[in-house]
Order: sequence, then C-alpha cells, then structure tokens
Amino acid sequence: MARKSVRSTVLSGQRPKRAPSPSLAVLVATRKGAFVLRSDSTRRSWRLSKPIMLGHIVHHLLLDPRDGRSMLMAARTGHLGPTVFRSADAGRTWKEASRPPAFRQTGAGQKKHVVDHTFWLTPGHPSEPKVWYAGTSPQGLFRSEDSGDTWEPVAGLNDHPEYSQWMGWLENGTPDGPKLHSVLVDPRDAAHLYVAMSSGGVHESLDRGTTWTALVQGEEVVEQFDASRLDFHDPHCVRLSPANPDRLYQQNHCGIYRLDRPGVEWTRIGRSMPKSVGDIGFPMVVHPREVDTLWVFPMDGGGVWPRTSPGGRPAAYRSRNGGGSWQRQDRGLPRRDAWWTVKRQAMSADAADPLGLYFGTTSGELWASRNEGESWSCIARHLPEIYAVEAVELRR
Repeated sequence: MARKSVRSTVLSGQRPKRAPSPSLAVLVATRKGAFVLRSDSTRRSWRLSKPIMLGHIVHHLLLDPRDGRSMLMAARTGHLGPTVFRSADAGRTWKEASRPPAFRQTGAGQKKHVVDHTFWLTPGHPSEPKVWYAGTSPQGLFRSEDSGDTWEPVAGLNDHPEYSQWMGWLENGTPDGPKLHSVLVDPRDAAHLYVAMSSGGVHESLDRGTTWTALVQGEEVVEQFDASRLDFHDPHCVRLSPANPDRLYQQNHCGIYRLDRPGVEWTRIGRSMPKSVGDIGFPMVVHPREVDTLWVFPMDGGGVWPRTSPGGRPAAYRSRNGGGSWQRQDRGLPRRDAWWTVKRQAMSADAADPLGLYFGTTSGELWASRNEGESWSCIARHLPEIYAVEAVELRR
C-alpha cells in the first residue's frame, strides 16, 4: 500500500518541488566581449562559454543577486556607441536598453558632457527590486527603475554646481578616461549611497543622490598637489564590508585606506605593506563574513607607473587585521617575467567556505583560488584583456 501511495503521488504531480539549486559562475568582461565560466560546488573544474557580444568592449557584466537570473552588461560597440544590454535568462539572450545612460542637454554656452562608456553597474537595494545604478566616463551617476531598460541622470550629482571642479585637471588626463565607479548601496538603507570618482574623490549621499558630501579627509594626493582640491583625489576602488557596512576600504592612487563610520577621516593602512612592493594598485576584495579580512593586488606604481606586477612577480596580499599587517599569497602564480596587472573591477570572491577568489589579468588569464588565496590555479587562458570579474551564484 505504501508503494502504491508513493506512485499515486508522483503521477498526480503532488511531489513537493525542490528549490532551485544555484550554480557557481564567474562573469568575465573583456576588451573583446564577455565570457562565463561555470563550475559546481567543488570548484575543481570549469567550463568556458562561447563569447558574448564578441568584439564589443565590455566594461562590466553583473548578475542581479535579488533574483539570481537577470544580468546587465555595460558595453561600448563600434556602431552603437556606449550602451547597456539586459538579459532576463541568465545570459542566454540579450536586449539593448531602450534609453541607455546619457547626460542631459546643456544650455547655450555651457560645456556639454557626452557619455563615452558606462563603466560600473550596481544593483539597487533589495527593497527596490528593479532599481540599478550606473557610473560612467566622464564622471556621471545614473539610475534605472525598470531593471535597466531606461536610465535617468542623478541630477544631484551630475548637475552639482561644483561638478566641473571635481573633474578638474584629470578630465582628459587618465589613461582610459575619467570615471565614476564604486557605486555602493548601504544594505540597511536604500537612500544611503557612496560613489567614487577618478578624479573627484569619494562622496556620500543620505537621500538617494539629491545631496552629496565629500569624504576625503586623511587621504594623500600626489606630492606637490593641494589635498584640499577634490580634483586631485583619485580613488581607484572603494569597498563596503558586507559583515559591517560601517567599515569601508579604499585602494587609492596614493595608498590603501580604511574608514570606520561615523568617522570621516581615512586611515592609511598600506604603510605596513613591504616597501619593495608598495601599496599602489587597483582592485580590492573584502571578505563577506569577516570585517577585518581583505585582499589587494599591488602593481608597480613607481616612476612612470608601468602598471605591471612589481618586478614581474605577481601576488595577492591578504590582511586579517584590517590592514595592520599583510601576507603575500603567490603559490601557483608565475615566479618571474609576468608583466601584467589586475584592473579595479577584475578581482572578486564567492560566498563559499572556504572563500574562493578570482582575478583576471591584462594579458587575458583568469586565476582562481579555492582556499582564500593560499594557492592559485589558472582556469582560463588566451582571453582578451580582462576588465571585470564577478563571482556569482546563478539560480537554475
């Protein structure tokens, strides 16, 4: 009778449905398109997808963690110019935004700003399931309330009376253009935002971008320049600790910093890095469960800034005490003659235990660690120059 009962349940469709099981994926944005690598929970083997938007410059590819399937892609195409693509099916199909980020038209006699490319994408607060933010080059902040289909300028920042002063002398001076990046949403408060600008410093808003306050106290600037001017401040990457949103870390043109709110003064924590390596670089990763654990990937910041691994010997550096000390992690990485670096969006972590780390290089290699950086292996080679890496869980 029991067997008959089970069979009856199966045929009648009454068996409880299993929750969708997530699969680990690494989203890779490159100079010539995007790629997705997939693995199971062991993270021992990886399958590389065919290229997505091959030939397009893809600055950022991001999954919406609120549904686990929607994606946005910031791309610059030869015939369409800067745009955003949307996918509702985990990257199987894509559709261009009907109104990508664009600055408002200015009045006669005013300088006109034109979006060269969308550089950074950030999903909004969980309480706002269709909201996204985008940062552009030149510096601009944009908001979408329809899952990335249409975008509106955040007037409180883009039309700020001091906007031109923030951009200042670096408007055309950085190697690949000035940028607004590191758009952060406080997980406790949808109205609380942080952004960073290269150049222009770090800024905070408590009202969804209507008003802004600069947060640059304690930061150093290039020698002989005036630290009181925002346009001389060049944050490379700012991260908020998921374990404690009142802790921020920053990789800057002039060092590595930490900020504990409600304080407003950054503390330089890169002084404890080896002097032969220095504390100049672009990417940062903060442990999702440990507020004092973070990783950086230094580059050669001396002389003319060659933007390579120091001495051709790449390594990640981990701190477990909030930057008080750092440990070199290079097991499995090239020991010499590796003249590449890692860009600000090109390093990421998964949420597993132990934590998995991933970074992509300017020479098109993707490296992974299954043990929090203790050892590394190359999981993809011969890709185009890698701009961004995001480790995500796709819901099937």
